[in-house]
Amino acid sequence: MRVGTFVLAAQFPGQGQAEALHRAVRSAEVAEEAGLDSVWLAEHHFVPYGTCPSAVTLAALLLGRTSRLRIGTAVSVLSTAHPVALGEQAALLHVTSGGRFTLGVGRGGPWVDLEVFGGGLAAYERQFPESLDLLLRWLRDPAVSASGERHRFREVPVVPRPREALTEAPGPEVVVACTSPAGVELAAGRGLPMLLGMHIGDEEKAEMVALWRRHARAAGRPGEEIRGAPHISAGVCQIADRRGDAAETLTKAMPGWLRQGLAAHVTVDGRTRRMRDPLAYTELLCGLHPVGTPRLCADRLAATSERTGISRFALLVEGSGDLAATEENVRRLGSEVLPHLR
Repeated sequence: MRVGTFVLAAQFPGQGQAEALHRAVRSAEVAEEAGLDSVWLAEHHFVPYGTCPSAVTLAALLLGRTSRLRIGTAVSVLSTAHPVALGEQAALLHVTSGGRFTLGVGRGGPWVDLEVFGGGLAAYERQFPESLDLLLRWLRDPAVSASGERHRFREVPVVPRPREALTEAPGPEVVVACTSPAGVELAAGRGLPMLLGMHIGDEEKAEMVALWRRHARAAGRPGEEIRGAPHISAGVCQIADRRGDAAETLTKAMPGWLRQGLAAHVTVDGRTRRMRDPLAYTELLCGLHPVGTPRLCADRLAATSERTGISRFALLVEGSGDLAATEENVRRLGSEVLPHLR
């Protein structure tokens, strides 16, 4: 089982953006010190829900500040990025880090980002498969051209080529954030592991893994690849000596962040959107994920792994909104929870 942190660089009420980003960087440094496996970086634009607008840029910084951690994006939004530009960045990080980088991609949401970066609704609603396939070709082939609906260009050489890296893997690992059956089918057909969100529980994640396996078999993917697919489960983790104290920490801090962060999203076409009740959502997350004593947290992670077949975890550890408390949370995850799992 591989356990890592999920970093949003969340801006809590009363905090500045620099404070949120400093906490994100520091929590990753502590994750390596604490013996965790990985750090997963979120990407958001124009909202205090997350203050990191470029997960690959922050990944580059953290790869330079660490020596062992795997750093992944969770996720880089492909609807607002050019696949070749993202592929070049991923190849660069893969080669220069010795293979410690994972590129997680997703299609994002119907936000004003699509207007600002020029993709439009089409990039979000129907062109994600085209962009994903172009990205994968860039990471695997020596030269690439494109003649799709969104991307058209003559053949150009791939520089740097990730296959020339001195690692066992042919290129950077690619994972796909999946929130719908269509997304699961897309990832499975290409043999790509899924990143499953923290808003769903074990039963739904198990169903999505089973669906992925069915689609992967139908697409003719190798049996070994299907059985060993390293999917990732996102969740929340807060550790305390008593479960009630851990839950109280989150229910005091997270609703304010969620309220201001989620409310700041603006749709590109003015469509109506419904926001979750922040307190109810926080309480849901406390019930779904490892929130409580170290033993309870370890048992919860083990149970999720057994029920879903997922062995990798990306855990939000900054739910207190406080730097010192976040550092302590990460250290306790490494020293008091991981030993029960290993």
